[in-house]
Amino acid sequence: MRRIVFSCVLMAACVLTGAAQEVDKQMNMPLFQTKYTADPAPLVVGDTLFVYTSHDSSPEDIVDENEQGSAGFFMYDWLLWTTTDMANWTEHGAVASLKDFKWRSRENGAWAIQTVERNGKYYLYAPLHGHGIGVLVSDSPYGPFKDPLGKPIVWDQSNWYDIDPTVFTDADGQAYMYWGNPYTFYARLNDDMISLRDSVVRLPYHIEHYQEGPWFYKRGGHYYLAYATTCCPEALGYAMSDSPTGPWEPKGYIMRPTDRNRGNHPGIVDYKGHSYCFGQDYDLMHLETYVHHERRSVSCMEITYNADGTIREEPYWLDQKPMKQLHWLNPYQRVEAETMAWGYGLKTAKMGIPNTGVVAKMPESTGRRNMYVYHIDNGEYIRLRGVDFAKRAKRFAMTAAATGGCTVTLRIDAVDGPVIGQVVVGNTGSVDTYKAFNTKVKGASGVHDLYLCFGNVSGDIHLDWWQFK
Repeated sequence: MRRIVFSCVLMAACVLTGAAQEVDKQMNMPLFQTKYTADPAPLVVGDTLFVYTSHDSSPEDIVDENEQGSAGFFMYDWLLWTTTDMANWTEHGAVASLKDFKWRSRENGAWAIQTVERNGKYYLYAPLHGHGIGVLVSDSPYGPFKDPLGKPIVWDQSNWYDIDPTVFTDADGQAYMYWGNPYTFYARLNDDMISLRDSVVRLPYHIEHYQEGPWFYKRGGHYYLAYATTCCPEALGYAMSDSPTGPWEPKGYIMRPTDRNRGNHPGIVDYKGHSYCFGQDYDLMHLETYVHHERRSVSCMEITYNADGTIREEPYWLDQKPMKQLHWLNPYQRVEAETMAWGYGLKTAKMGIPNTGVVAKMPESTGRRNMYVYHIDNGEYIRLRGVDFAKRAKRFAMTAAATGGCTVTLRIDAVDGPVIGQVVVGNTGSVDTYKAFNTKVKGASGVHDLYLCFGNVSGDIHLDWWQFK
């Protein structure tokens, strides 16, 4: 098991039970644990909430071995996650990468993106640090995304201000893009969403506390520009206007600055009758070290609005309860192994794609592909929130590939909770040969959190999906 270091802030968050570490279920921890994530950009498509993120590389994925202990940014691709219940998230891996922009010259700098939909197409706006802002287009929110321009949509080569694009289409069909650090810029987009209608405008004033990472949206007749506030630490601030081009009146904080966080980036969305604000922190990295590195993690909280449209201020992520689950998870249909509420220590990858984090080896945007969970150690586990067994479950089946094997103990309510079944995964001959493994289940009825706990691990294990029957 990896050594875990706890500060006084997180000590109370963890319960040590033998070889396993369980993070307190009552604490609002980061949403994703298989990768370091930042710059969340939510998008509602039908019944599903999509969240696109940037990706801080883990040390082993940094190109230059001499930089693997560096505190800097090493960002090569953008990731995608989905949910329908705000508690369990399905990972979809890299949705696009720097390699999709042939005109770039740097192999680092995949910074904050936003994806929007218009007329059945999905437009991904991406800053390439030092190379302006590019745009990719797809017929699906999963990709594959392609570059329709072969050049930036915006690039002032006299500076490096062109970062963090945010795009919103108003009711009259006019789309706007805001961006910038430390200045705030905007431009109107043509209906094709890949060209500017007129010239770029730099706001002639500075919005109080504005630093970077704008998020532009409209709600209840008000225009909002949320942003990361003056560094460092960065908080979540916002301004309001009666016009999509301002003037912008600062309204204060959504979340105040705190020494527990260094950088931030808002993404705000209404979904299924609730309003959510996504942001970022270093709380996942802090489970291992308090030595600063740019290894961030995305968190989320529900927010509320006052009658005048202002946003009520919220405490820091860890000082809140986890978000309410919107509906229970159905275990009697296929559940991807990469669907989880918590899976610290595990890793994931797309099948057939050796995504190393190195741009030269990274594929272009591939679209939706099946994924697997790997890097499994003794004592680790996958937690699913709010699993509705309803009738008494009889059997559990999962597909896995292995060069060794492991025991998967099924527990409910806690990592050391009641055992409802145990399945032994055996050697399948290779990590590319998947087979089904089954076990009888006893004592599973009603709604519970489900834990897939791993023990007796040998060799390499790849998990594909599971299902109760």
